[in-house]
Amino acid sequence: MLFSHAVSEKAIIKKAGKTVGNAIFLGIVIYLAFLLFGILGVDIYTASQTSNPQIKEMVIIYLRICCIVSMGIVFFSIFEKLLQATGNSVYSTISQITGAVINVILDPIFIYGWFGLPAMGVAGAAYATVIGQIASALTGLIFHLKQNKSIPLGFAYIKPDLHIIKSIYSIGLPAIIAQALMSIMTYGMNIILGGISESAVTAYGLYYKIQQFILFAAFGLRDAITPIVAFNYGMGSKERIKDGIKYGILYTTIIMMLGLLIIELFAAPFSAIFGLSGETQTICIQAMRIISLSFIFAGINIAYQGIFQALDGGLESFIISVLRQFILVLPVAFGFSLLVHWY
Repeated sequence: MLFSHAVSEKAIIKKAGKTVGNAIFLGIVIYLAFLLFGILGVDIYTASQTSNPQIKEMVIIYLRICCIVSMGIVFFSIFEKLLQATGNSVYSTISQITGAVINVILDPIFIYGWFGLPAMGVAGAAYATVIGQIASALTGLIFHLKQNKSIPLGFAYIKPDLHIIKSIYSIGLPAIIAQALMSIMTYGMNIILGGISESAVTAYGLYYKIQQFILFAAFGLRDAITPIVAFNYGMGSKERIKDGIKYGILYTTIIMMLGLLIIELFAAPFSAIFGLSGETQTICIQAMRIISLSFIFAGINIAYQGIFQALDGGLESFIISVLRQFILVLPVAFGFSLLVHWY
């Protein structure tokens, strides 16, 4: 029995190593796709969004740098989930915060040319972003090597295994589609708002950035809820499952209520940070104060996504994502844009 148990444990560890290795292999493939898009596809994508030559130039500069040097965000995503899966969420959070802090510090230095550096403008913002992402990835890798020593890592495990790759995508496909829908929604909103005014597009983009700071807190709680509920679901502990769901929704709602309060009180100062003025600033402030009213419902929605994933409800989680990020947003936005043109 002891020999059988040892063999079984060894097989599990080997499979874990191959899963990590195949995840890294897929990360390399994904990075190469971004690299190719950064070299060949950025101009076409930008042309579909705007005809303003100044805006096109800035978008192309920023997007090309972020795509060509996207290895940081790709591999951080892998190590972040590995740390969360092994119960080391605090280290994945530290990795994420490290990159965010470096990004914030480098932004003004690179954009405005502080400390004797040349002022790089949009390119500086892009370089600050990718350096922060690379810092997060390296921090995540270090924590993975130190905290997950039992999981083997080496070139032998990176060899693609179709069975493992299929297993990875069978679990991750709903999340992949959800993330893709978020990008599609943003792309669609830019096209819809571009038909109204460039000020609306600019205001939406800046509002979206501000909103993400609040939503990231909800996403973090969702990522904490999922393993807790999933673990207790596997253990068959109904009481702890209920507690995980109850407190997860409660804490998410509290955080989103605080976010709502912050946005309502500081909408004008937030818009001033980006140097907005005139029509663009007015639209941005209005957007923040109106859309932030939905934060409470958005928080509950995000929490339920994690809960359904934990309870093997990938389809339900996917349906919620499709409704929130696509079906219930773009058609309504398009309808309101027609009203704007009509009046």
